[in-house]
Amino acid sequence: MGLGHPIIAVVTRETRLAGLKARWATARQAAFRLQLAAAHEIELRRNRRAKGRRTPAADDDAELAVAAEALADDMEYEDEDRVYRDSLAQLLREIDVGFPLKTVDRALVSNFDFRRCLAVVVIGQDGLVANTAKYASDLPIIGVNPDPARYDGVLLPFGVRHARNAVRRAIEGNADWREVTLAEVNTNDGQRMLAFNDFFIGATSHVSARYTLEVGGRSEPQSSSGVLVSTGAGSTGWLSSLFNMTDGFGRAFGASGASRLQLEWQDRRLVWAVREPFRSRHSGADLVAGLLEEGEELVIGSQMPSRGVIFSDGVEDDFLEFGSGTIARFSVLPQRARLVVP
Repeated sequence: MGLGHPIIAVVTRETRLAGLKARWATARQAAFRLQLAAAHEIELRRNRRAKGRRTPAADDDAELAVAAEALADDMEYEDEDRVYRDSLAQLLREIDVGFPLKTVDRALVSNFDFRRCLAVVVIGQDGLVANTAKYASDLPIIGVNPDPARYDGVLLPFGVRHARNAVRRAIEGNADWREVTLAEVNTNDGQRMLAFNDFFIGATSHVSARYTLEVGGRSEPQSSSGVLVSTGAGSTGWLSSLFNMTDGFGRAFGASGASRLQLEWQDRRLVWAVREPFRSRHSGADLVAGLLEEGEELVIGSQMPSRGVIFSDGVEDDFLEFGSGTIARFSVLPQRARLVVP
């Protein structure tokens, strides 16, 4: 490969307990903070219930106790952490097939060089697979579910015990996989980002996003709560909430809802939709949704002096600056992600 010995990358994520320990130094201190927060919340609820009504009954206190336990269940955090660490340790043993294993924390995925990899194994939740697929080029990706009792694992079709065979087949070129269409955005100032599920284009706060939108030879200045650009994989996610909203309006006011659009993961089209477009003397609401065919572009030009952003797959911390003068072009990525399937 010209880049050194080939390896197998294993993408991991920190558990919620690990995140709490990073913040509060120890598991005991983290548990104390959880209990303290829960006690404060329960007292707040008790005071609210007591205002203007009788003294809370015993069943009220029992209900509050149940709520407190749910808010500060540090044992749940510990069990989740234990299961994940045990699954990861077992996975590393299972996929030791003669090539070096390199673990990569999710925070480092965007900067990791995947060119030496023969395959990429992801152990975590579905979002970790989606995020990894944006950077792993066309490498085979094996999604492993570390905790089937907690995660449905739509993108995690393999159990830990079945990962070895999946890795072997991927390395030998005998694996079956599912191709997934990705979206990309390129800006006139050299920024680039990929999306497995969707892009959000808008403002970082609840202020209206101001921009121009151009597609299919038509252009319109707009003011809205942002624009969503979805792939087929994302059509059952954030995009579905927009259909839920239109369906709700239809039921409430006697009109029929919009037909549900759901694309296959490999569909070479994107769906774009404007959220809450506002019509005024300076903004229109005629271009609100459509399909973007492969080879076409959706062009959005920012008119936001500050707080304009573009992020993908719900990861708000990893964003592109989208201030006034920035022009973003959204399109189907020629390269496809490859998810290994049983």
